[in-house]
Amino acid sequence: MFDAMDVGILSFVIAALAVDWHLTPSEMGWIGSVNSIGMAVGAFGFGLLADRIGRKNVFMMTLVLFSLASGLSALTTTLIAFLILRFLVGAGLGGELPVASTLVSESVEAKERGRVVVLLESFWAAGWLIAALIAYFVIPHYGWRIALIITALPAFYAIYLRRKLPDSPKFEAAGKPKESAFAKLKLIWTKKYARRTLMLWIVWFMVVFSYYGMFLWLPSVMVMKGFDLIHSFKYVLIMTLAQLPGYFTAAWLIERAGRKFVLATYLLGTAASALLFGNAETLTPLLIFGALLSFFNLGAWGALYAYSPEQYPTAVRATGSGMAAAVGRIGGIFGPLLVGSLLAAGTGFGTIFGIFCGAIIIGVLAVVFLGTETKQLELE
Repeated sequence: MFDAMDVGILSFVIAALAVDWHLTPSEMGWIGSVNSIGMAVGAFGFGLLADRIGRKNVFMMTLVLFSLASGLSALTTTLIAFLILRFLVGAGLGGELPVASTLVSESVEAKERGRVVVLLESFWAAGWLIAALIAYFVIPHYGWRIALIITALPAFYAIYLRRKLPDSPKFEAAGKPKESAFAKLKLIWTKKYARRTLMLWIVWFMVVFSYYGMFLWLPSVMVMKGFDLIHSFKYVLIMTLAQLPGYFTAAWLIERAGRKFVLATYLLGTAASALLFGNAETLTPLLIFGALLSFFNLGAWGALYAYSPEQYPTAVRATGSGMAAAVGRIGGIFGPLLVGSLLAAGTGFGTIFGIFCGAIIIGVLAVVFLGTETKQLELE
C-alpha cells in the first residue's frame, strides 16, 4: 500500500511539477524513468541480500529507504536534486516488492499461497487510491511538497515490523546460505531453471515497460486531452477504483483456473484496453477504457507476483524474483522516456498506446509457450 502510494503520488506530482517548473515532456519522462533505474538496482541488490540476511531485515531496510527519500524530495528546488532522491526512492521500492511477495509466499500453505499473494498485492490498489485522494484534496490547495512529505510517514511502520513481524519459516529452516551471489545467479540459468527465468524476464520487462509508460503518464495524458488538472486527478481517481475488483477477481481465479490462465487472460484484457484508451477522445470512453485498463493490468500484476517466487527453490527464491523484477524495471526506464520522446515528436496517443498493446501481447506469448503451471505445488 505504501509502495503504491509513493508511485501513485509521483504520477500526480509529475503533472503538477510540469506546471510549476515548466518541464518539457522529455524532462517529465526522466522523472518516471529515474524511479525505474533505482527500482532495477534495488530489485537486483536487495533480492541478493534477502537470500543472505533474511526477508524481514531487507523488508524493513527498503521501507525506511523509500519513505525517507520520498519525504526529502519535498524539499528540493532543482530537477537534478529531485531526480537523485527519486533514484533512492526507486531503489527502496524495487527491493521491497519482490522481497515482500517472497516472504509471504514462504509463509503460507500451498493450497492458498497464490490467493494470499494476490490479496497482498491488492493493497497496491489501496495505495493508488490514497495517492489519488491526496492528489485531489492536497496538491491543488497545499502544493505537491506537502503531498510528498506525507509519503515519509510509512518509515515509522518499520518500528512496528521490527517488533512484531516474524521472518520466513522456510528461510530460517534452510540455515545460513553457503552459495555466493555469483553462484546464485548461475543457478537460475542452469538447465532446470533457464526456461522459467527466460519466461519471467520477458513477462516482467513487457509488463513493467507498459505499466510505467501508461500509468505514470495517466494524469498528464488527461491534461493533454484537454481536461484541467483538478478534473484530470478526479478522473484518474475514478479509473483507479477499478484496480480493486481486478485484484479480487484474480485472487479468486488463481487457485481455480491456475497462474498461467489468469496471467495470460488479464494481460490480453490489458492489451485491448490500452489500444481502446489510446484512441478514445471523449470523456465517457476515456473513463470506461481507463477503468478496464486498471482492472486487467493490476489483476495481472497480482498474478505475476504470485507466480514469480514459485519458480525457484528457497536458496535463490528472492534472487530469482528480484532479478526478474530488476529486468522489468529496465522496461520501466524506457516506458516513460518513450512516451516523452514520442509526444515531443508529435506522435498521437493512439500510436503510443498501440506500442504498449504490442509489448503486452509478447508477454502473453511468453507465458503461454514458456511458462509452467505452479498451482498448489509445494515450494522447493
